[in-house]
Amino acid sequence: MKNIILHRFLILIVLLIILCTLATGCASTTNTAQQNSSPQEAQQIAYDAAVYGFPLVIMDLTRQVFTAVPAPNAYGSPANQFGSKKVFPDATFVNVVNPNADTLYSSAWVDTGKEPIIISLPDTQGRYYLMPMLNYWTDSFASPGSRTTGTGSGNFAITGPNWSGKLPEGFTEMKSSTRWVWIVGRIACTGPSDYQNVSKLQDQLKLTPLSAWGTNYVPPANVPVDPNVNTRVSPLNQLLALDAASYFNYVCQLMIESPPYPADAPALDRMAKIGIRAGVDYKSYFAGLDNGIKSAIQTGYQSALTGIPAEGMGAVKNGWQLSYDTGNYGTDYTLRAAIAYRGLGANLIDDAFYASAATSGDGAKFSSTNKYVIHFDKDGIPPVNGFWSLSMYNEKILFAANPINRYCLGSLSDPPLLKNPDGSIDIYIQRDSPDSAKMPNWLPTPASGSFSLTLRLYWPQKSVMDKSWVPPAIQMVK
Repeated sequence: MKNIILHRFLILIVLLIILCTLATGCASTTNTAQQNSSPQEAQQIAYDAAVYGFPLVIMDLTRQVFTAVPAPNAYGSPANQFGSKKVFPDATFVNVVNPNADTLYSSAWVDTGKEPIIISLPDTQGRYYLMPMLNYWTDSFASPGSRTTGTGSGNFAITGPNWSGKLPEGFTEMKSSTRWVWIVGRIACTGPSDYQNVSKLQDQLKLTPLSAWGTNYVPPANVPVDPNVNTRVSPLNQLLALDAASYFNYVCQLMIESPPYPADAPALDRMAKIGIRAGVDYKSYFAGLDNGIKSAIQTGYQSALTGIPAEGMGAVKNGWQLSYDTGNYGTDYTLRAAIAYRGLGANLIDDAFYASAATSGDGAKFSSTNKYVIHFDKDGIPPVNGFWSLSMYNEKILFAANPINRYCLGSLSDPPLLKNPDGSIDIYIQRDSPDSAKMPNWLPTPASGSFSLTLRLYWPQKSVMDKSWVPPAIQMVK
């Protein structure tokens, strides 16, 4: 009997020691920021951590909003289903800035958490298309399409970070480092007369769980929608409304299924000094900090939200801002966050090169009261293996109403652009109609105010990527 009592007493002592150790550990964890960081350092770390985690948070909020629908439509779809836009946006479209009127989009949010998802692509009969796949860090890890896999039909298996099974014969694996994958597909379209042709291809895009492959799989209909998802506020505005503790807690939870890259280790070590680690309950951690550290973290976080959109997105030449490093950011967390803030879903430069301009060759801001021209020499026409286009935007970076409902011109224009006798091309950028001979090359400006232009090159050639070709300056006609 004495031995039993002694045994129980020893067990009690061991349990007390363990509890004390845990309590001490929790206390030391709670006070990490206070022990290891001054308020000034905590503020800077919070700034850097907010920049680092921005892609995760904006991607997750975007996924929630886009998938909060019971069935596919032009603006979203349930997980593992494609939603497709069947027509180009016009001047009434205000949901997304910098819209596109040269390709029709088909997008899907793919969940690899349970098993691989097979994407089946149709034969486009030589028509240009791309199906870039982005992980939650906004890196484009795969891009089936004209450039990489050709325009024939094919099946590709999208696998998640924890899957290591065997695929059926003939499948190409496209492995994501994160559970969720965003496919932002684009199919070239010449205009309204081409809508039906593209629509037939969009309807052939399929996503099939691996376990259902070989069956007559039909995706679920009338999918339940999470009532907690806020579809009334844009993902970006939802993010901007978060306080520091909520934002960093979000980052900590998302890093569980979206593990950081090995190259991120130095950044993660710094973030850990203010308690930011994968899986940490950051709200509880934050509550245990003294007010000075709390204030420093909140200040650093808010400064980052202001600083991210102010960051440059590339070099400026001939009045054009040129972005070369999109879609694969490495440890350039600032560029990654800036792109995610202003143009979520950017492609690899191998697939698409974007240049934007808001000033003419003399550095003056564009105004609709003036007339402009961009001249491409015969040897300076945008060098592409796919196609190119030039789009017009108003002060809000949206399409502007104009008499001929034309928002872009390029190599797929219908009617086609007219060339000069020497093979060069002039595009006339002005509010009022030019003479009839120039009409095919007229890109109307807004009725009033300033404007901007975006030049898109799909599947650019080597001279673009090695920076030896840059767009010519836009000149004001006097």
